[in-house]
Amino acid sequence: MSKYTKDDILKLVKEENVRFIRLQFTDLLGVIKNVEIPIGQLEKALDNKMMFDGSSIEGFVRIEESDMYLFPDLDTFVIFPWTSEKGKVARLICDIFSPDGTPFDGDPRGILKRVLKEMEDLGFTDFNIGPEPEFFLFKNDEKGEPTLELNDKGGYFDLAPTDLGENCRRDIVLELEDMGFEIEASHHEVAPGQHEIDFKYADAVSTCDNIQTFKLAVKTIARKHGLHATFMAKPLFGVNGSGMHANMSLFKDGENVFYDEKSETGLSETAMHFLAGILKHAQGFTAITNPTVNSYKRLVPGYEAPCYVAWSMQNRSPLIRIPASRGISTRIEVRSVDPTANPYLAMAALLASGLDGIKNKLAAPKPVDRNIYVMDKDEREAEGIQDLPATLKEALVLFSKNEVLTKALGEHATEHFIEAKEIEWDMFRTQVHPWEREQYMSMY
Repeated sequence: MSKYTKDDILKLVKEENVRFIRLQFTDLLGVIKNVEIPIGQLEKALDNKMMFDGSSIEGFVRIEESDMYLFPDLDTFVIFPWTSEKGKVARLICDIFSPDGTPFDGDPRGILKRVLKEMEDLGFTDFNIGPEPEFFLFKNDEKGEPTLELNDKGGYFDLAPTDLGENCRRDIVLELEDMGFEIEASHHEVAPGQHEIDFKYADAVSTCDNIQTFKLAVKTIARKHGLHATFMAKPLFGVNGSGMHANMSLFKDGENVFYDEKSETGLSETAMHFLAGILKHAQGFTAITNPTVNSYKRLVPGYEAPCYVAWSMQNRSPLIRIPASRGISTRIEVRSVDPTANPYLAMAALLASGLDGIKNKLAAPKPVDRNIYVMDKDEREAEGIQDLPATLKEALVLFSKNEVLTKALGEHATEHFIEAKEIEWDMFRTQVHPWEREQYMSMY
């Protein structure tokens, strides 16, 4: 059942003195875009008649087929609490449609909806996700540009005065709650300057909408504190990077189908098949869940991020952990995802992988309950443990060969994603980095 009608929104904007509406959507690389309209254009927008130039958006369309339509999702209406009382700003998240009235193939939100339709065709009703996004807070300089100076020297679960980000983090939580978020936890993470705010799980589309809204809120509130928030996977060498663990569960008519009270582990056959699908396609989906050159600086041993394709209910070194909670809270936690991922594409890839495991009744390997980080290559091979890709280039090759994932994303998104990321890799590959000069200029 919808939360808002067109009339509800028209009434709300009048009562709350909303003067501008941001029609938001996400490009292929996960960057939030928006078309801001004055309130006089709202009715036109609510009637799905607002157009924009798709040729200027990364991964969308060529200039000769540029006209695209924004279809607002009325349930995503929210007023930004940090905007001026003289004239507030609200937003609506939109789906992208082609001029012929069909969903646009390259819309990440639409791609996730397509995979969810496949899930429904298999008899499931909901795919719930609880994300755990992490971020760093750096100080800005006098020009408002980010520096590499951290705002604190805190560690895991530290309190002020060590954790100087506490006030900023508290303000972020309050603003998010004003926007309807149900915050479950907020704490300092392992690395200095690193923070995590967890919000309640929701259905896949709502969760991805929430992730994008969360990023926007965190960056906006941090700036008010003179800080720069970054979701970059590994902004600093020698400390933990930022992840976005994805806790996932499938439901059917309100029942968590991952739970089986008669099973020794509490996991159902469906959960084990889903788990097997995730493991099978992990090397392929890494390009989507870890989409930047920098992502692979996080996926290295020694900093709690997973680099090996395995699962366990007992330790945190594998790719997948099964948290202890059972019943309705039974879930599979994929720990490799990082917050630079386009959430819609990442969750579509994870769901498609798991559904492939269910459809083909794939058998999961035995769990690995040892600390994989202390195992050598021969020991890992004996256990059948594969490595995650070590570079973006390697990940792109594996993704391009994975028919389940490329089919899930569709030809348009796959082609444009690979093209954009190959350009990114080539720019990195041909650049001369400070490390190279430090190592070689004096020596040679």
